[in-house]
Amino acid sequence: MTYKRKKYHYGDTHLQKRWRTKRRKKDLDEIDEDLKDENAKKLLNQDIDLDKPGNAQFYCLHCARYFISDQALKEHFRTKVHKRRLKALELEPYTIEESERAAGKGSYQVAKKRKIETQTSHEGTNAMEDDAGNSE
Repeated sequence: MTYKRKKYHYGDTHLQKRWRTKRRKKDLDEIDEDLKDENAKKLLNQDIDLDKPGNAQFYCLHCARYFISDQALKEHFRTKVHKRRLKALELEPYTIEESERAAGKGSYQVAKKRKIETQTSHEGTNAMEDDAGNSE
């Protein structure tokens, strides 16, 4: 006598989508690397790329997201998602030295807190550059 097969993974699509690598965002340590001056300048002043939203001209460094316009970027700066990301970036990322101290190869040090502020919008940076050029 045959039995009907059981559907063990019925209703799991929302869980499967969460772990797909095509939707994976940058981790906090990768974003911390992007916040360094030389990397930040490259990311904020990207060449026009027609495949990315807003032609890659409106980028949030802290969230690693592209936006379609400066208005959308400014609205994003006021959201809870962005504010939570700023709070998460306040602690320095976990390092190899810290893991060695946790294993007993050194004395414990409390992770340092940093003050992370929202980047200026794209229009604001262009206006500042224009003012600097006119004052010379």
